[in-house]
Amino acid sequence: MRTASAPIPVGLNKRQVAQLLKRLSPARSVGARIEQASEFFLGRAYAENPLGGGPNLREVFRASLSKFDCVTYMESVLALAGSRKAEEFGRRLREIRYKNGKMDWFERNHYMSAWLVNNRRRGALADLTRGRDTIALTRTLGVVDGLAPRRVTFRCFPKRSFQRIKHLVRTGDLIMFVSTRKRLDVFHTGILIQRDDRVLLRHARRSAGKVIEQDVADFLKRHRMSGFVLARPLCRP
Repeated sequence: MRTASAPIPVGLNKRQVAQLLKRLSPARSVGARIEQASEFFLGRAYAENPLGGGPNLREVFRASLSKFDCVTYMESVLALAGSRKAEEFGRRLREIRYKNGKMDWFERNHYMSAWLVNNRRRGALADLTRGRDTIALTRTLGVVDGLAPRRVTFRCFPKRSFQRIKHLVRTGDLIMFVSTRKRLDVFHTGILIQRDDRVLLRHARRSAGKVIEQDVADFLKRHRMSGFVLARPLCRP
């Protein structure tokens, strides 16, 4: 669902957006645009809780092109890759971040399982997490203060299956790493880049203090998880 208009996000430098879009213009495919846009922000600072807000506060629509957490990095890249003009960036970011584009704390996609469902429903993503290699998980989500617990069921690939299914990956695909905690669905997310027989992960990483690129196999090896979810952006400029 597209909103008729969207406010300019607080913290957004429209001139910088326009400059980045000018650099993106030769890229045609969705994957190519995501690859370029995600590269622009490599080395940018990590930000803890960049969106702020809460159930008793007026929601403020925020964006930054200089500091990110893992979700705002991914959202900013997707909004940039899907825009042709700077004025479009705010609208696309709002549609990605909020259910039906409604700017309200309770409509924000606080959990990535909701983020995936809502962005699939509006035709922005294809679900790659299906088939006999996947498993179903049910969680009662309850780590966000102010939100009532919600029970969700979703599918994921077991961690050990990545080498077997990595041929499915294309540059620009999204990966969500599933938490082992019973009250949380996803603990981290990033963008995948295919390089010959390797798959690289671009993500805003707290421990690194910035946006980095690393082999996804290395990330999988170093972190406990219940599995991972894959999705493919479908938005076109």
